[in-house]
Amino acid sequence: MPTHSHGRHEHGQNFLTDPHVIADVVSRVAETVGPIVEIGPGDGALTTPLLDLGRTTTAVEIDGRLAARLHRRFGDRLVVDHTDALRYRLPATPHVVVGNLPFHLTTALLRRLLHAPGWTDAVLLVQWEVARRRAGVGGATMMTAQWAPWVEFTLGRRVPAAAFRPRPGVDGGILAMHRRARPLLAPAERKRYQAMVHRVYTGRGRGIAEILVRTRLHARSRDAHAWCRRVGAAPGTLPARLTVEQWVDLFEATGASPPRDR
Repeated sequence: MPTHSHGRHEHGQNFLTDPHVIADVVSRVAETVGPIVEIGPGDGALTTPLLDLGRTTTAVEIDGRLAARLHRRFGDRLVVDHTDALRYRLPATPHVVVGNLPFHLTTALLRRLLHAPGWTDAVLLVQWEVARRRAGVGGATMMTAQWAPWVEFTLGRRVPAAAFRPRPGVDGGILAMHRRARPLLAPAERKRYQAMVHRVYTGRGRGIAEILVRTRLHARSRDAHAWCRRVGAAPGTLPARLTVEQWVDLFEATGASPPRDR
């Protein structure tokens, strides 16, 4: 049964109350190392067991009342930063991010997190369908494809809407992200690679072979089909269905495209 009080809902936060989900999130964090940054701690349902891991923990909370309550409750055990997570500057040194993200801010927070250089792992509660797509289940989003050479995305458990208060209209899910110790491409290639992915995702065509020709990544249809055969992709495969290895091969085989800032 839920045992936590709940703050105001004006910031779109659905507070996690299910002890089994809390234990799952914390167990994933326990497998990592380094200081912890918790985004949107709310009433501290995750904060308490995270502090029990004995690691330096910072809570980033936009609600002033909740931030003050966390400070009174945990004192010097917890660093409380009363600020908007979209403006919070994550540490440049290695750390782990954990959070129950407001569903309406998920994409913006993920984009900000992916551009931050210091974190090694992130364990996040997001909308279930968002978690599935970011992890590439049923087809990857463009954002996932753009970052996959440097970040591994893993789908965790489905979290029913009943695990939150107030109850949202959709289920949540656990999305884990791990920065690759050995990236598949050098960091200096990121902008050119991401521009190529954007070019393919927004290109016209009934499958990857046709898209590659129309976007001029391959000059001739036979070249595009030869690439498909070599990497094991059907010519009609949609960009969302390509594996990270196929994306990297495409980048290396074509020389990609001019850099585009995203």
